Amino acid sequence: MIRICRTGEVPNTELFARREAPAQVAGTVRDIIAEVLRRGDAALYDYTARFDGARLSSLEVTEEEFEEALASVDPAFLDVLREAAENIRAYHSCQKRESFLMQGKAGVLLGQKITPIEKVGLYVPNGTAPYPSTVLMDAIPAKIAGCAELIMVSPPCADGKLNPGILAAARVAGVDRVFKVGGAQAVAALAFGTESIPAVYKIVGPGNAYVAEAKRQVFGRVAIDVVAGPSEILVVADANSDPRVVAADMLAQAEHDVLATAVLVTDSMDLAQLVQAEIEAQLQTLPRREIARASIENNGRIIVAEDLNAAVDIANEIAPEHLELCVDEPFSWLDRVKNAGSIFLGRYAPEALGDYMAGPNHTLPTGGIAKFASPLSVDDFVKKSQFTYYTKDALEAISGKIALFAREEELEGHARSALVRFEA
Repeated sequence: MIRICRTGEVPNTELFARREAPAQVAGTVRDIIAEVLRRGDAALYDYTARFDGARLSSLEVTEEEFEEALASVDPAFLDVLREAAENIRAYHSCQKRESFLMQGKAGVLLGQKITPIEKVGLYVPNGTAPYPSTVLMDAIPAKIAGCAELIMVSPPCADGKLNPGILAAARVAGVDRVFKVGGAQAVAALAFGTESIPAVYKIVGPGNAYVAEAKRQVFGRVAIDVVAGPSEILVVADANSDPRVVAADMLAQAEHDVLATAVLVTDSMDLAQLVQAEIEAQLQTLPRREIARASIENNGRIIVAEDLNAAVDIANEIAPEHLELCVDEPFSWLDRVKNAGSIFLGRYAPEALGDYMAGPNHTLPTGGIAKFASPLSVDDFVKKSQFTYYTKDALEAISGKIALFAREEELEGHARSALVRFEA
C-alpha cells in the first residue's frame, strides 16, 4: 500500500532522486561498446541473439517488412497515429528558430546561422511494452528542424521483427532508415558506425539502464539529449479532486516500470486516504498490476502539505518530469511552477494526454534535472553558428581597444593580430 506522510517526514531528495547505474552496468556497457568497435555488425548479431533471442539475417528493416507491418496494424490505430503526428507537428513547428542578421555600428554585420544536425539517431524502446509514441515525439521535431537523415534503432522481438506499431509510427513520422538492434550495442553502433549502421552526430530517446549508461559513455563522441531515468509523476491535488482520477493518473505512471515514481501532494488528509484506498482498488484490475504495485510500494508517496502553496513549493524542489495541477483555477498557479518537465493544468489534462495526443513532447527531463533541463524540442536538432563581418575602417576604429583588452590578459599575440593590419 502506498505510504501517506506529512511534509518533512520523507526528505524530498529521496523522491525522484537520480539513480546512478550500478558499477556492473557501467562495466558491462563498456565491454559491449568495445566489442562493437572491434567487431562491428558481427557483434550486433551476437548481442541480438543473446539479449533479444532473435537470430537475424540482416539488420536493416526492408520495405517488405514495412509493408507487412502497415498491413497488420489496425486502420483505426493508423488514423490515431496520423492525428497525433499532426498535433505534434503543429506544436513543434512553433519552436522553429530562424537565422538572424543585425547591423552593428558602421561597417559591422553580426549574425547567427541555424543549421540542422545532419545525422540523428533515434533510440526507441521495445521492452516490457512497445512505444510507437516515442517514434513520433523524437522524429517529428528532427524533421521540422531539417535533419537530413534520421536513423532509428529498436530491439526486435524473438521472431526477428520489429513491433508493427513502431514501424507504422516510423513511416508516419518520416524516419529514413530503421535497424533491428537495441540495448547498449545499438547506442555504440550509432555513435561509432558499423558496416550496416551509419554513425550519427546526436542520439536521442529513452531506454533502460544499459541504454542510459551507453549514452553517458559515448557522450563527447556524439551529442545526446539527456541521460534519462525512470518515469515520474507528481500530482498536486486539492480537496475538490476526484480520488478515482488522481489514483488512475498515478497508476498510469506506475505501470511503466518498477522503478517509476508516482507522488501525490495534497492539502487534504481526507483526499490522501481516499486516493490510497482507490489505488488499492484499481490495482486489482490493472493488467500490469505487478509492475505498478512494485512501483507504488517502493517509490510512491502521498504527502499531506499545510496548504497548496506548500504543495507547489514541494513540487518545485522535486522538479518532476510530469506535474499535474489538479486544482481549482490551475492557471493561477502556473507562474508559481519553476521546475517541471511538462505541466498538465486542471482536472481534464491527464499525463496520458501528453504521452500521445496533445502535441507537446513527452521526452522529458527526469531525476530532478528539470531544474536546468528542458523537454525535447526542435532546438535539440539544430546547432547555431555565429558570424561576424567588419570593414577595414570598422576594425581600425576598435583595434586599439582589442589590443588593450588582450594585453590585460597577457596575450600579446592577440594584440598584435588586431594591430598588424594597420601598420605601415
